[in-house]
Amino acid sequence: MAVFSEVDDGRPSSLWVRFGRGQRRGTVQTFRNKLRTLCRRSAQALTLALGVASVAPERATAAPYAAMVMDARTGEVLHSRNADTRLHPASLTKMMTLYIAFEAVRNGEITLDTQITVSRNAEAEPPSELGLRRGQKIALRYLIRAAAVKSANDAATAIGEAISGSEAAFARRMNRTAKALGMTRTTFKNAHGLTANGHMSTARDMTILGRHMLYDYPEYYNLFSRTSTNAGTKVVYNTNRRFLAAYRGADGIKTGYTRAAGFNLVSSAKRGDERIIATVFGGKSTAARNAKIAELLDLGFRRAPAYAKLQKPPMPPYLGNSGVRLAEDDTHGMAGKTIRVSGVISETLRPRPRPLPDPAPETLLAEAETEVETGTVTAREEVQLAALDSDALKSGINDALLEVTEVSDVSAIQPQARPEALQAEVEGEQALQAEIRTAVARAVEAPTQPRYTGPRPQARPAKFNTEVASLEEPVVVTRLSTSGGRYWGINVGRYTNRFQAEKVLLRTALAEMETLEGSLRKVVQSPRGFDANFLGMTKESAELACKRLNSRNVTCETLGPSS
Repeated sequence: MAVFSEVDDGRPSSLWVRFGRGQRRGTVQTFRNKLRTLCRRSAQALTLALGVASVAPERATAAPYAAMVMDARTGEVLHSRNADTRLHPASLTKMMTLYIAFEAVRNGEITLDTQITVSRNAEAEPPSELGLRRGQKIALRYLIRAAAVKSANDAATAIGEAISGSEAAFARRMNRTAKALGMTRTTFKNAHGLTANGHMSTARDMTILGRHMLYDYPEYYNLFSRTSTNAGTKVVYNTNRRFLAAYRGADGIKTGYTRAAGFNLVSSAKRGDERIIATVFGGKSTAARNAKIAELLDLGFRRAPAYAKLQKPPMPPYLGNSGVRLAEDDTHGMAGKTIRVSGVISETLRPRPRPLPDPAPETLLAEAETEVETGTVTAREEVQLAALDSDALKSGINDALLEVTEVSDVSAIQPQARPEALQAEVEGEQALQAEIRTAVARAVEAPTQPRYTGPRPQARPAKFNTEVASLEEPVVVTRLSTSGGRYWGINVGRYTNRFQAEKVLLRTALAEMETLEGSLRKVVQSPRGFDANFLGMTKESAELACKRLNSRNVTCETLGPSS
């Protein structure tokens, strides 16, 4: 602030001007010019401030408020407001990215230890990021941690490209999975959630996704409650750690923020057997969002029943990457490959014949007889037939030999009547006959199984002894007692529990050591209580012990053999 004051220093047009603690000297015109400049700058600053104030309401309207509260056990909606309004989900999108990653690991598409090569597209993603570099290799488990805990955009993109080949193909898989989960008003365009045209969702759909994340893949759910984790290259901290530490029972799930979306959060909390999932869209700040989500969770715990039967949501059918990869359109992928097929068939493939079962020996015998008659059987085939050591085969071959012998004998009687061509056939038949005889001789000489010479069962007797045994007077055998007649006992009371009965037995034994020496302390349980008994006594010692105990006002009853 400037304070002007006239100073009489011999120059009437001179002024001293004090700015704060200091003061300056100059002419009136000089200070007028400076004052005009100061006012002009102040006016510009005021105009800028008014402009910012006029823009602020527009940003607020770009992220309207929406909320949903659901009982996670049954899926019952406990509160909703603008729950079906399509809004920007921001990094809540990464819940679907992680859901598909868990699905791919469970079904063997990829493993947690698979080394992912970072693409240029993943490296170029803006913060929040893990700081990945193009060509870098990193295990899938670390990318999952970074996306779940730090909400890293580059990690989410790398996950999508590793599973589906490209970010575009992964987005198609995200949309297909969303429809299968019942998220009817959600459309994904990327794996990280940064603002994109058409990338929209609702508070209801994100609440449904959070419930599926909880029950479909519980083995991974602990990721969302970690305040920090090792992401391979560095330790990252949870974007939701303040709320996790402040609200009792909170254990997840995911935050999200962009200028268009505002401050979003899907949170879950468990107290006893109750679990509530709440979603907020369009928070004005982190603190305001956390306060609102705490209010919604409190509302859910008040309205939810104390006891409810768990009804897990059904898992969507697994389809993998079927129908989501389009190689011509996806240019950022790593795993995707373009495979072109010409369509020209160079060779017609024919199915292989089904193998036939091994023929029975009888079938081979019939074929051998037929071939012997036609003269087409070979020596090798005869040897194979001879290897089949069976009586039926041998007899069949002998019959065939007889027929061949008859034919050769007839041809030998009248050799002059046959042409020279037939003479060669006769010689061939004679050679065939010699081969067959050799094969039969080998088969006959083959060792046979030795005859059984072991013990034989005895023959059944021709006549059985049918005499009736004489009935004699039964002999009663009595067991000699080894207890020396010590089968009496005493009872010193009945009690409500075993401990009291054992306590009384011990106290009584110490008080009557003389009469109870050598007896057995035993507690017998019955529907009416626990009886404290001393067993293994004679009748005299039992009666004496009861007399001595009764004289001291201790309840005592004798127990005989029939008690």
